[in-house]
Amino acid sequence: MVNVYVGGHMKFSICALPALLLAACASAPPADIAEPARPSLYDDALFAPATVSTSPEDIFALSPEMRKFLDTQITRRVTTEGKVPALVDALFDKGTIKFNYNASETSNAAGVFASKSGNCLSYTIMTAAFAKEMRIPVQFHVATLSDVWDRNNDTDFLIGHVNLTLGVNYTRAAEQQAQLVDFTALSDAHGQLLDDIGEDVIVSMYLNNRAAEAMSNDKVDEAYWWARAATQASPSFLAAYNTLGVVYMRHHHPEMAARVFERVLEREPENLLALSNESLALKAQGRMAEAATYANRLAQIQPNPPFYYFALGMHAMQQRDYKTAKVEFSKEVNRASYNHQFHFWLALAEYNLGEYGETRRQLTYAMENSPNNQQHDLYAAKLAALQQKQGITN
Repeated sequence: MVNVYVGGHMKFSICALPALLLAACASAPPADIAEPARPSLYDDALFAPATVSTSPEDIFALSPEMRKFLDTQITRRVTTEGKVPALVDALFDKGTIKFNYNASETSNAAGVFASKSGNCLSYTIMTAAFAKEMRIPVQFHVATLSDVWDRNNDTDFLIGHVNLTLGVNYTRAAEQQAQLVDFTALSDAHGQLLDDIGEDVIVSMYLNNRAAEAMSNDKVDEAYWWARAATQASPSFLAAYNTLGVVYMRHHHPEMAARVFERVLEREPENLLALSNESLALKAQGRMAEAATYANRLAQIQPNPPFYYFALGMHAMQQRDYKTAKVEFSKEVNRASYNHQFHFWLALAEYNLGEYGETRRQLTYAMENSPNNQQHDLYAAKLAALQQKQGITN
């Protein structure tokens, strides 16, 4: 099970309040790890030529529709409200646009404005694009939250969280104009859980997300070019190197993957993603003793990794041992209640034990934590079918 870092996959309602949103890594990014004298981490010849544009310039570019919205909806508010409130009100607070949250989709500024759908990184980028055009100072932040994990097929994703401040607090008057803008429900954590990051890191996060999403859709060649660009956009954002290594793994080149993970571990010897993935890359090469060394080091740092109890619960479900499954799934829910999958499988265990009240409760939690509308509707349908079976009406 390989591990990838992404941002913006948490299911929350959109709001423009002081809060938080995408990316992880509580500490400041380390120094540039790109060292030309060392063996290259890139091997373009292994992959099909790029068919997508990974240019950073495309990320914040305004579309004609966005420029029209700026001229007709935002600019008219500036005289009476000021630049920052005008932007926030037009987009989110008092605006007429209805934006939807889709955790599985990262778009550039023009893309999220056109589709009215995206994750928190997408909305942060779109808001920044308007702000840059209006010459409003922008400061991006990364939230120093606890780890958030998701799983898609054979890949685990570490999910991060970012947001941005519009305006700069140079004077008391300016301070009233500055506003922290977020797209989650975590507004109580104002300020104290945020670290400043540069635009280069936001660009790298965007490219990294696109790589992860391409892999999820089995477009590994495309993922390589996104990940490659991510490492070049901000060499200090180590999560992009981890993704690049996972791309090599998925493309059956574990020797290149190991080289990338080794480079990360030189900078962060206890990087959990790199330790786990390095062990897998070495094992794939038959270097079992070396793989075990990394696995043992990881086990010392993290004895019960993400999805540990979930795996035990799934094994119990296969054995039709629903009592044990309930216990193990409950452990995952207790330490990661944001994960819709844990609630769903706990609901199945409860259902097989005849605990229909708990089944309904867990299905409701799964629905509330679903990453997109499609998943939400699936859980809602299952919940409705259970209620109909039991003759329950809302």
